[in-house]
Amino acid sequence: MLKAVTTTSLATTCLALAVAGLLTGCPDRSISEVNPEQGRVEYKDIPVTVNRDIDILFLIDDSPSMADKQRNLADNFPQFINVLNTIQGGLPNVHIGIATSDMGSLATGGQGPNIGTAGVNGGCVGNGKGGKLQVKGGASVNGVFISDTLDTTTNTRVTNYQGALATTFATMATGVGVGGCGFEQHLEAIKAALDNNATNAGFIRDKAFLAIIIIADEDDCSMADPQLIQSSVNTFGPFESFRCTRYGVTCDVGGTTPDEMNQIGPKSMCHSNESGTELTKVQRYIDFLQGFKASPTDVIVALIGGPATPVATESRSPGMGAAAVPALAHSCSYVDATGATEVADSSVRQTQFINAFPNRSTFQAICNNDLSDGLVLIAQLLKSVIGSPCIDGELAVPYDCSVSDVTDPGKPTQHETVLPECIDQAVNDNSNNGQACWAIVADTTSCPTGTNLSLRVKRSGMPAPDNDHVIANCVTIATNGTGSGSN
Repeated sequence: MLKAVTTTSLATTCLALAVAGLLTGCPDRSISEVNPEQGRVEYKDIPVTVNRDIDILFLIDDSPSMADKQRNLADNFPQFINVLNTIQGGLPNVHIGIATSDMGSLATGGQGPNIGTAGVNGGCVGNGKGGKLQVKGGASVNGVFISDTLDTTTNTRVTNYQGALATTFATMATGVGVGGCGFEQHLEAIKAALDNNATNAGFIRDKAFLAIIIIADEDDCSMADPQLIQSSVNTFGPFESFRCTRYGVTCDVGGTTPDEMNQIGPKSMCHSNESGTELTKVQRYIDFLQGFKASPTDVIVALIGGPATPVATESRSPGMGAAAVPALAHSCSYVDATGATEVADSSVRQTQFINAFPNRSTFQAICNNDLSDGLVLIAQLLKSVIGSPCIDGELAVPYDCSVSDVTDPGKPTQHETVLPECIDQAVNDNSNNGQACWAIVADTTSCPTGTNLSLRVKRSGMPAPDNDHVIANCVTIATNGTGSGSN
């Protein structure tokens, strides 16, 4: 409990994604205009009462094109854990579960017909994996998810798995296979995993943060109309996954209707077709998760997938000598370790989904032989949400920061109190005439690497307000004369 101390050491790690601006609803700050020698305005959200519990759901696309991407995820997962280990106090109390995008032929409007064989070459049968957490590949886990928590009485870790955490996760991640339904329902699978799924009992803890990490190379196709998966219904066009884009995405330029989306050529200003009846509205899943926790800020979402742009319809053969048909052009590609070309499609619906969680979301392209950067970025976001006492960015001098106490962030009862800079940067007892204030101080004990700087709030013996977050924006210096991120 940080509230109990007189001087509270507060900060977050420098987010690799340079997020500027405060929580939704907070007024703008008067920060000096950033000149060419400055890098960016660095956003920080530091909970005064630290919560070290976090439930992490990996939603992994298990369709036939995902083999290389699953191996990539497994190989680089240690980098994700390495960042979490740098949180003050070490690895947080984690539950880590894996669900897949395979919801079979289930639609929110009914059940579609079975296609092929379950788990084989993209077959869509029944409810698929139905959001059930998967422990596959021979992973030695006692339960349906990984649990690794600290027993504060004995100061020892309590785990339900054998071997190393990263190795156990890698076995599970590749164990889900690549035979899942080719009509991937990522968002519906997330809801199915979290919405009172008895099979997943114990995974979600009431007071824990919830992080959802989507690993996918195609956009969401959460179906509303079960006929979408009917091969004999020619209304939707050829029986290919392009149906999901044609009816689930609208582009203000070049694709305002399904017929326009079917026309060959580029599209722009694309978003979910929320008025359509074939796919489930993205807003359904946004509303579900924003109301899932006591505060929307307790939910973190991330996507490693295809870039949302460019979007284009092209003429392409589905293979096996078949005639070319309208298809969604790939938005990125790369050559894997075997020399094969791997691709991913634009993630318009999924991007709209993660963007509904400001300052709690991040994106990284999946078209990469090394996913370590994306996983590190996500882990840094989780680290910042939990709270870290250290500042990684090189701050402009004199310090140009705006700092506030924000109670009930993200709620209708949100209230903000702007804090002044301490008169005495050493944060002595008499600084700022006993009023709460902030200072940047050297702290090599808590921050042994990087700049060794910490943002501290002096409270003169008074506790922080209940449910308080310290929200800060500080100007950093550009490196080698160039900006380090977005302002």
